[in-house]
Amino acid sequence: MATCRRVIPLRDTITSSTVPVVTYALIAANVGVYVYQESLGAAGESFIAIHGLIPRRFVTEWWSDVTPLFTSMFLHGGWLHLLGNLLYLHIFGDNVEDRLGHARFLLLYVLAGATAGIAQVLIHPGTAVPMVGASGAIAGVTGAYLLFYPRARVVTLVPIFLFVQLVEIPAFFFLFFWFAFQLLLGLGNIGTTTGGGIAFWAHIGGFVAGMVLGPALAPRPPVRPAW
Repeated sequence: MATCRRVIPLRDTITSSTVPVVTYALIAANVGVYVYQESLGAAGESFIAIHGLIPRRFVTEWWSDVTPLFTSMFLHGGWLHLLGNLLYLHIFGDNVEDRLGHARFLLLYVLAGATAGIAQVLIHPGTAVPMVGASGAIAGVTGAYLLFYPRARVVTLVPIFLFVQLVEIPAFFFLFFWFAFQLLLGLGNIGTTTGGGIAFWAHIGGFVAGMVLGPALAPRPPVRPAW
């Protein structure tokens, strides 16, 4: 996920009460697909062209094939791209999965990822460069996390002058400023042909989708009759 590159989140301060099997499975799936993608060698570019989300192509062919909205979530442009995304998924995914349950969490992840892709297509419909990465889906996870755990703290690696320190930043501020950063850069890319190489509007769309879907999918507490 594109972020303010000077700070690196390491973990949060909330422990989950269940084993985040879906989060682990998504991490494994992303790693597995990337390893396969790399094993293709030169043919990997064709693999990305077929299964990545190309806005210009999607605008004219969405009615016959929507699969790139979903397959593009598991493709990545390099190890750093992959590891950055999985770091965020590992930090924030387990708690959101704990709150929603396994099936609802997977539904949020997939729907947020699809919404992210649509948002990017709507803003840059003429782009011919394949959009790949789990960033939009994971942005949806962080959007839900912001609503569920605003008072949690994110242990973050922050460079201060010549030194590096660990700082606990409230999740609300960390994720709010992350979103504001995406929005600022996204607005600056409106009207460009390629979107600057980073799908900022996918991040924005996924984050907003997570904020909407998270509460909508959250299990309701049982209603106790009033005697």
